[in-house]
Amino acid sequence: MTDGEMLETNRVADTEDTGGNLLGPLLAGSTAALRSVGTSTGVVIGELIGLTNGGKTPLVRFSGQPGTAAIHARCVVDLCGAQIGQHVVLMFEAADPGKPIVMGVLRSDEGWPLADRPGGVEVDADGERLIVSSKEQLVLRCGNASITLTKSGKVLIQGSYVLSRSSGVNRIKGGSVQLN
Repeated sequence: MTDGEMLETNRVADTEDTGGNLLGPLLAGSTAALRSVGTSTGVVIGELIGLTNGGKTPLVRFSGQPGTAAIHARCVVDLCGAQIGQHVVLMFEAADPGKPIVMGVLRSDEGWPLADRPGGVEVDADGERLIVSSKEQLVLRCGNASITLTKSGKVLIQGSYVLSRSSGVNRIKGGSVQLN
């Protein structure tokens, strides 16, 4: 008897035992119906390999996956680049191992110290203030122009044409001022 025939026999036997009710084996704790589609009960622990489509689509790898390449997954939680390489909890749409869904990220023993969390965007409730923070460097870029803020306190303004205009005082102050 082939594996396919044995699975079909188990499925038919489970259906007969429950009077034609396909949910009966699942509710009774039997895994025959799930075995027939190639997965087991419970969740699977996998690894987050990367993020594609601008960080919207996770790539995962897990034991028993079809093929050896990372698989595109859907996601229930927000993921970020800092979580790449961490273990994730996976479930599968319609019990299909080719359609994983990331349910969450497993925390390691030490967790995330507050200072190491990735930067984020904070908007005050009154709408008058926008704070964008970064740990090392923040760059605002448009074409050939950019404004860069560094951790050490440097502000670098670059562009093919820079204009500073003021209706009041336009002050340049520093430890030393160099022109040309």
